[in-house]
Amino acid sequence: MSLSLDHVVIAVRDLERTVADYQALGFTVVPGGEHTHGASHNALIVFADGAYIELIAFRRPNPEFRWWRVLSEAGDGLVDFALLPGDIAADVAAAKARGLELEGPTDGGRLRPDGQRLEWRTARAATSDLPFFCGDVTPRHLRVPEGDVRRHANGALGVAGIEIAVENTEVSAWRYGALLGIAAVPGAPIDLGNGQSVSLLGPDRAAAALAGRGEGPVSLTLRVAPGNAVGDLDPVRTEGVRIGRIT
Repeated sequence: MSLSLDHVVIAVRDLERTVADYQALGFTVVPGGEHTHGASHNALIVFADGAYIELIAFRRPNPEFRWWRVLSEAGDGLVDFALLPGDIAADVAAAKARGLELEGPTDGGRLRPDGQRLEWRTARAATSDLPFFCGDVTPRHLRVPEGDVRRHANGALGVAGIEIAVENTEVSAWRYGALLGIAAVPGAPIDLGNGQSVSLLGPDRAAAALAGRGEGPVSLTLRVAPGNAVGDLDPVRTEGVRIGRIT
């Protein structure tokens, strides 16, 4: 199965303020546009490794969507992340054959500020410890900009790791194994390739996150070019998201 990290999702209440905060941290932020359903809009921080951070805000209540519920109940923060499938229909079928329940593929899309319409298909598990699949229908470079927008004044090059709060590390490791078609070992990082990994944190390490936001991503580590500052970014500017930096 060919799967790689596609993007990490941060839900916020005020997109304009969040964009300004991340720009102040040295990120290049580009407007994404409005999603097809009209309930949300976003901005992107795209890295040289091809992954990106999606900053998303809702224009109106959307109670049937977990991202909106987490945002409204627990405030700004990480809510999800996505993997890029090779063939989403085939990858979903393979995961189902390994015993994992997935919903989709489901059509989605976004209208960029320049009028370009984007289309993709997603598939999701019932539990939020797992990422979702996001497979492009229109060319990916239309959804994920290339060129100078991938350069950042703070030296950020890409995503190194994501920590996930889970209720049971053994159960979640099995789910990741079924999703990815690998032997995931509880307590060991799950390799996504391209120098990126996922770490599962159980209740002994992520009790507060589980109580406040439920299962899902709790922190993000970025890789920066040598000579740039390392360590955690200012949580006031990141809207409370714990973002570390390593070389």
